[in-house]
Amino acid sequence: MKTWLDNWEPENEKFWNETGSKIAWRTLIITTLSLIMSFGSWFMMSVIAVKLPGLGFSFTKDQLFWLVAIPGLAAGFLRIIHTFILPIFGTRHVVTFATLLKLIPAIGVGFAVMDTNTPYWVFVLLAITTGFGGGDFSSFMPSTSLFFPKRLKGTALGIQAGIGNFGVSLAQFITPLILSVSIYGASSVFTSIDAKNTQIVLKDSTVEKQKEVFAALDVKTQNSILATVKKQVLDSVSAVTHSKENHEIFSALPIKEKSKAIASANPKLAAQILHKISPKNEAVKTTDIYIQSAAFWYTGFLLGLALVSWLFLKSIPMRVSVKEQMDIFKNKHTWYCTITYLMTFGTFAGLAAAFPLMIKFLYGDFANAPDPLVYAFYGPLIGSASRVLFGFVADKVGGAILTTITGLGIIAGTIILVTQGLVAPTSMDQFPLFVGVMLMMFFFTGVGNAGTFRQFPIIFSENQRQAAGVIGWTAAIAAFGPFIFSILIGSNIGSNGSANQFFIGLILFCILATGINWWFYNRKGCEKPS
Repeated sequence: MKTWLDNWEPENEKFWNETGSKIAWRTLIITTLSLIMSFGSWFMMSVIAVKLPGLGFSFTKDQLFWLVAIPGLAAGFLRIIHTFILPIFGTRHVVTFATLLKLIPAIGVGFAVMDTNTPYWVFVLLAITTGFGGGDFSSFMPSTSLFFPKRLKGTALGIQAGIGNFGVSLAQFITPLILSVSIYGASSVFTSIDAKNTQIVLKDSTVEKQKEVFAALDVKTQNSILATVKKQVLDSVSAVTHSKENHEIFSALPIKEKSKAIASANPKLAAQILHKISPKNEAVKTTDIYIQSAAFWYTGFLLGLALVSWLFLKSIPMRVSVKEQMDIFKNKHTWYCTITYLMTFGTFAGLAAAFPLMIKFLYGDFANAPDPLVYAFYGPLIGSASRVLFGFVADKVGGAILTTITGLGIIAGTIILVTQGLVAPTSMDQFPLFVGVMLMMFFFTGVGNAGTFRQFPIIFSENQRQAAGVIGWTAAIAAFGPFIFSILIGSNIGSNGSANQFFIGLILFCILATGINWWFYNRKGCEKPS
């Protein structure tokens, strides 16, 4: 079957109406459906990681955040490769083989989660392969940019990126539903600990019994449990008890701190401790789930889309070498656009990856703690929807003003998170506002994503091949968002129990990015109005 089109003239009205429009919209539909699966598989680990401790995997908090971060790191590097391969191999080959590659994490993760003896390094390798889904964006989007005339680029790119981003919500929405569905393999027992009932267990038991159970644990386990307690609390208890013995310190802790320390431990370990203290307690909850289904369900869709891509996609004749494509880096606006897109999409992807674990580790130890997956998908859903909606708006009012508004919105939301203590919470009363502000920030990232991608083809209007290259490059750098956000937020929470420092840094970065956008692309008399 013929891969390359003989010619492509989207700005030629006659060509567009007679031939181009049909091919372009067909290409957009197929590549957008593929991009949904790409984003879904890319963020697969962000939802599965939340469930791993309850299944019996003894991964630490830092290890879980790394599993969520690694796909972003891998996707960033893969997007750099995707930036340059489209003009060489063409849309048909790139989309087809990129879709097939995502079968590796879909099948691999499915088998890995079925065995709690699977070593951590295997999960690290599989997390790297989920980056295949994140890498696609930097060839899919430039492809769409080339297929459409200038007047429709904002709309087409907004539709593809926005609907493609729904893959993040799809992964986070489907996972809780499909855990009860058997696709392949046996079910696993998922254990969760109720913080409120943990306090009841401790109130109804003797201090001597608690001391006896804790003393029976090995020293490493004791230290890991006590490490979740604030240092000043441990120091004051140690001073009162005149003891440095772990079991003496643990038994003398206030009930709230004690129950929080147990609830913060690996759920399987916490269940053992609570059952020894009170065999018939109601703090330990167990359910049967098919965790592997959260990965296996992608396989059928990926195979179908790969076949459709091969049969119905064509490639635009625009063959240039990698060396020729490097000319984008000589233009200062490539770097300015990289900063602004890191603010918009980097924040969207970063928050989407970290949101479930933020809920789990910031609010998960309070009584009536929320299930992260009940709330996590709303953020990417809102960000994706606003990206689609404002793609049309960007074609009418321009992208620069939307990017400026986005920067101001993210800055305002981040200031509220820090000043109201929402990322250093002291009670569940703060959770509704935390979720509300996060959803507001997701909304603005969608607005900004639509705005920036409308800007790029205009900023580089003298060379549409360069415009496509810049779209791919900026998307590559912004794909590091999940890595940056997850690692830094996880490090903050692990060291001091809050994420304040990270979000203060985000405020400063967004001020810089918004200033660049306003000065070069938005203000009256700016260099590149867009």
